[in-house]
Amino acid sequence: MHDQNNVFYAIALSVVILITWQYFFATSFVGKPAAPKMSQAGTTQVREVATQTATIPRVQPFQATSRQAALTRSQRVAIDTPRLRGSIALTGGRIDDLALVQYRETIDPKSPAIALLSPPGSPQPFYAEFGWADVSSFHLKIPDSKTVWLQNGVGSLGVGRPITLVWENGQGLEFKRTISVDDKYLFTIHDQVINRGQVAVTLAPYASISRHDPPPAPASYLLHEGPIGVLGDQGLQEVSYKALDDKQRVAFNTSNAWLGFTDKYWAAVLLPETDAHLQAEFSASALGSLKTYQADYVQDAQTIMPGAEASITTRLFAGAKEVAVLDGYDKSLRLNRLDLVIDWGWFRFITKPMFTLIDAIFRLVGNFGAAILIVTLMLKTAFFPLADRAYASTAKMKALQPQLRLIRESFPDDKVKQQQAAMELYRKEKINPIAGCLPTLMQLPVFFSLYKVLFVTIEMRQAPFFGWIRDLSAPDPTNAFNLFGLIPYDPVSLPFLGAFLAIGAWPLMMGLTQWLQMKLTPASPDPAQAAVLNWMPVIFTFMLAKFPAGLVIYWTWNNFLSIVQQGIVMRRNGVRIELWDRLRTMFTTDSGK
Repeated sequence: MHDQNNVFYAIALSVVILITWQYFFATSFVGKPAAPKMSQAGTTQVREVATQTATIPRVQPFQATSRQAALTRSQRVAIDTPRLRGSIALTGGRIDDLALVQYRETIDPKSPAIALLSPPGSPQPFYAEFGWADVSSFHLKIPDSKTVWLQNGVGSLGVGRPITLVWENGQGLEFKRTISVDDKYLFTIHDQVINRGQVAVTLAPYASISRHDPPPAPASYLLHEGPIGVLGDQGLQEVSYKALDDKQRVAFNTSNAWLGFTDKYWAAVLLPETDAHLQAEFSASALGSLKTYQADYVQDAQTIMPGAEASITTRLFAGAKEVAVLDGYDKSLRLNRLDLVIDWGWFRFITKPMFTLIDAIFRLVGNFGAAILIVTLMLKTAFFPLADRAYASTAKMKALQPQLRLIRESFPDDKVKQQQAAMELYRKEKINPIAGCLPTLMQLPVFFSLYKVLFVTIEMRQAPFFGWIRDLSAPDPTNAFNLFGLIPYDPVSLPFLGAFLAIGAWPLMMGLTQWLQMKLTPASPDPAQAAVLNWMPVIFTFMLAKFPAGLVIYWTWNNFLSIVQQGIVMRRNGVRIELWDRLRTMFTTDSGK
């Protein structure tokens, strides 16, 4: 049986591996939206709908130009709400221009608003389309990406100010599209078809969201970015861009569903009526070097008799992944777990309540960083009985170190006898060498969930703390290598070494608390292992230097509370804390000079 040290350090090594994976493979933590995309150009998809075929129109490719130039290619109807600015293209009737005015690219309030949706022809298109697919045999003219709609009336789209677009196909069919928007991020699209012709027609409603060449998603299980949906009984589906490249198409026959694309802080998802039967899919294709991804669905076809009309209503969520907003939509629209568009992780049954607690305290104290500290203190207090057992076991093990050292010296070349003598000592002293690890293991899901909340929730983005921390979602802006700004140069700009010279004040404090905590635990009997562990605080300092400041502050505070707890338990168990004695002697000697 391995001793307690080995088990404890195995847990620590697992955490290191987890963080290392995130550090080297996760993309930027700063909340700029991922690059938007364009729909599959010049391609055709065919669906089986009520034993007939439905073809979803596609946008033809455009030469990429500036965003502003792309916007001028179509007449537009402005979008103007307290949270949104943008426009709807009359060509195609697309929602393809949307900015989130309450969120800025940087902490400078004058910086550009987050641009979520962008039109075809822009450098990074990302947009939503709605319409009807022809499943009859009359070769009907139906609205597509080139159709120029007319606005019925004038004015912009706003809260309580819907707009209506109309188009007639010259074959007796009139198409109407009424678009409304609420005071948050929800668009409602109501499409009507009026048949003034002499024959019945059959059309199938569809909706799609298209993206083009997304940036590399983080290769980490800590966060999903890309195609996402809850597809009825098939539950949550998170498809990576790479997997979609390989499969080309992932299809679902479902109802009570929603689907779209998610980034770390933003999302655009289609919300059909929960009782609608859908042929839904995620798809990928390529035009040369351009990769295209699409989330779409086709509903059951409707036959429209002469003199009759048909209609369909769908919704589009396009905005920030604010928990309260998503929960509100999920409840009011009776959706199927829309909150899962936020990647709550494996322990979502813990993670989401954890966020609720932090958010409630934030509303009381007015500072998200302070809320993190308070919740961490509350968790440490709640888990103190478990931690007490773990630290008590550690204290007893530390008290046995002289005897264990004597055993190693007595059998320097015989590991088996060392283990046998050590186990005999444990039995004699009534110590279970792994008893201290079980309480620690029980706490790990809770503290990992807290870490997950801080990593994925938009509420921490650009939230200030105190002092020099103005954005908890960004790394500590200070740097020890220029004496925190006293020397007028930026070490990060140095070639090759710059990436390793971004050590701020909070990462240094985290490294110090990590070192202090390590010194309170029993030393490893293996010299090689001990040497590696001695470097852990340094490794953690460099690794966490690029992490969001909120996570580093949490880690530092958690370490400090652990040191206090462990010190209390060790004193209560009569274990002398040599570290405190050495520090006290050092400061006493210095003051006496």
